[in-house]
Amino acid sequence: MSFIAQTGSGHTLVMDGAPDAAKPENGGANLAPRPMETVLAGAGGCTAYDVVLILKRGRHDVRGCSVQLKSERADTDPKVFTKIHMHFVVTGKGLAAAAVERAIAMSHDKYCSATIMLGKTAEISTSFELVEAA
Repeated sequence: MSFIAQTGSGHTLVMDGAPDAAKPENGGANLAPRPMETVLAGAGGCTAYDVVLILKRGRHDVRGCSVQLKSERADTDPKVFTKIHMHFVVTGKGLAAAAVERAIAMSHDKYCSATIMLGKTAEISTSFELVEAA
């Protein structure tokens, strides 16, 4: 149950399934992320990219951004995401909370196609913290 995807940009991505103790022949070997984990990671990368770009375009001294995603999925097939919480940690010099909040909202509402798509089935919430760069 291990698969390799080749992306349009020419990169490869390995995915695998979880082991299935009841039917080992149907399970994966836990060698790589699950396909739905890659969907969630893609949404995190998409929105973090937007946040940094929006802040840089606003001439804010942003030095880094990480985002931790926690999610819930439906109990029955298709087990779509039903809730996603994104917690951003934005590092920079003299960053204003209002600017970061605005950048996150702009990504969420206008620019990040991944989170906008996931928002069709999931309730997406956000939070953030600022870290002053040395």
